[in-house]
Order: sequence, then structure tokens, then C-alpha cells
Amino acid sequence: MRKIFGRLIDLIEWWATLLLVLMVVLVLLGVFFRYALGASLAWYDEFASYLLVWLTFSGTVVASYRQRHIGFEVVVDRLQPRARRIVDFVSESFVLFFSGVLLYYGWLLTRKMGDETAVSLVWIKMGWIYSVLPIAGGLMFLISVKRLIDIVSTGEAKRGDAAWSGLSSE
Repeated sequence: MRKIFGRLIDLIEWWATLLLVLMVVLVLLGVFFRYALGASLAWYDEFASYLLVWLTFSGTVVASYRQRHIGFEVVVDRLQPRARRIVDFVSESFVLFFSGVLLYYGWLLTRKMGDETAVSLVWIKMGWIYSVLPIAGGLMFLISVKRLIDIVSTGEAKRGDAAWSGLSSE
């Protein structure tokens, strides 16, 4: 299981890299058309915004898995083991709650907006754009559940691949 989830996170990281490259190329293309050719593309800004949304949430999943979000490690690392465990549990519980909210309401929004289309790109369904919310929320929810299990059973939240090493065989 650890190997599969680690590969999924690696795949998401490559996906985020691809999205970043596409976004940069698209913006450069838009700048080229506007300033070199004098003809602005009506759709590039909207599409680049959608790529940014997907890039942001994909990066959030990877950062959550690798515990790279902003934190107070300097303060938490100075706590006694019992106090650190409590702080880790409370903070991860908040992350779990937020992930659950993102999953649930992202799912509702995706279903509600599913048939709507983008303004300048009528072939793009808004459900495709909003689907990143429940996807990212669900993945972060799984990451938080595993991390909470680690905190309760071992007293520490393991990072990245180490968090998944206790699961069944690969």
C-alpha cells in the first residue's frame, strides 16, 4: 500500500510540474500574441487560471503528504513528547476536518456546476475544473487519517513514505 500511495503522490507531483510548464507556455503564448502580433487571445487568461487552480490543489496534496506546509516546528520540537503528541493530534484533527469539508463541499459544487461551461472556452465543463476540490480533499483526508493513526499508535506523525510503511504488503 505504501508503495502504491507513494507512486500516486509522485504521479501527482509530475502532474503539477506538467501543469506549471503548460501554464508558463500558455502565458508566454498570450504575451507573444498580444505584443508581437498585436492580436490578443481571448481565452488564454481564463485557461491559465484553471491550470493555476489545478496546480495549487495538486501541490497541496503533495505538500500535505510530505508535511511541507507552514508550521511551527521550532516551537513544537521544543515540547515534551506528551505535549508534542497532543499538539500533533489537535493540529492533524483540524487538517482532517478541513479535508473533509473540502471533499464534501467540493463534491457538491462539482455536481451542481457540472454542466456549466467556461466563459471563453465553451467546450470546458466547469465540473472538470471543480473536480480538483473533492479529489484533493479526499487524498488529503486519507493522508490525515493515516497520520492520526500514527499519532495515536506510535506517538508521532511520520513523514511522507514512512507514514505508509506500516500498511499491508506492497
